[in-house]
Amino acid sequence: MAEHFSRNRDSSRGNRSNEGGREYSGEGRRSSSSRGQGRGNTGGQSRNGYGSDSRGDHDERRRQAGPRDGAQSRSGSRDGDRRRHAQRAGAGRKNDNFVASPHRPGYREERDARRAAEPDIPADVEAKELDRSVLQDLRSLAKDNADTVARHMIMVASLLADDPKLALQHARAAKDRGGRVSVVRETAGIAAYHAGEWKEALSELRAARRMSGGPGLVAVMADCERALGRPEKAIELAREIDVTELDPETRIELAIVVAGARRDLSQIDAALVELERVMPPKTAGGYSASRIFYVYADLLAEKGRTADAIEWFTLAGRADEDELLDVADRLKELS
Repeated sequence: MAEHFSRNRDSSRGNRSNEGGREYSGEGRRSSSSRGQGRGNTGGQSRNGYGSDSRGDHDERRRQAGPRDGAQSRSGSRDGDRRRHAQRAGAGRKNDNFVASPHRPGYREERDARRAAEPDIPADVEAKELDRSVLQDLRSLAKDNADTVARHMIMVASLLADDPKLALQHARAAKDRGGRVSVVRETAGIAAYHAGEWKEALSELRAARRMSGGPGLVAVMADCERALGRPEKAIELAREIDVTELDPETRIELAIVVAGARRDLSQIDAALVELERVMPPKTAGGYSASRIFYVYADLLAEKGRTADAIEWFTLAGRADEDELLDVADRLKELS
């Protein structure tokens, strides 16, 4: 999603919980995709995937899929033909990619009611603050509509860390106006994820993935499956993608989620193997390295390998340059 959400990682007990409120035992701090570096960043961990921290590792541009908002085939010249066409389109409203036909009776009234209920946007929020690549994607929308969608997306980034529920309202408003643009759907998915709306997050991220191609935010999607109590689905989802398409940080985030799913299934040895496949050198530093070292140490502690766990918690502490993890507390427990 273009450099729009960087990271916000809050936790209870140092590093064992998730913004959405789900207990995330043993994975250190959940890596999310928020905080936006100023208003101009909105969306998920950049378009290159969850965990990439908006560093643009993939140059692939999001492809716009499907017709523009509300576009419909006009197969008949008579009013009755248009009404029947609109009714057939209306039958598909449960599809998460559906955009209501502007020819359907009552459409304008419903649209006006939805837009009247949209959350307010401060007057000083300007569309130009949004990342340029996202603005480029929004050019498929009418200019005034694109401007409003952009301003809602800026509000998502501004609010995600402190008020994820309100951020989700803005994301839904942006989707209502620009649901045929993949980056808008991706933003809605990330906002839903932070608000703990797992099903909605999955639906939106799947839609974005279908529109744009590529692996999408696969680690976030897999984590949603975990949150819904479907660890097998999380593992299956991770197997569907080609990991060579992922940048190193995203591979680590995905491995952490899959290891968590293995742990949910009491497959501790398999969880360790998942992490070992992408384990950086022990001398590595930075957030991703500290995260995977921490998770690995926690699994070792669960297996009763205390000495090994102490070694890896110590490595996690050294790599944790910003002191975001509760390494000191864990080492104290083990000693």
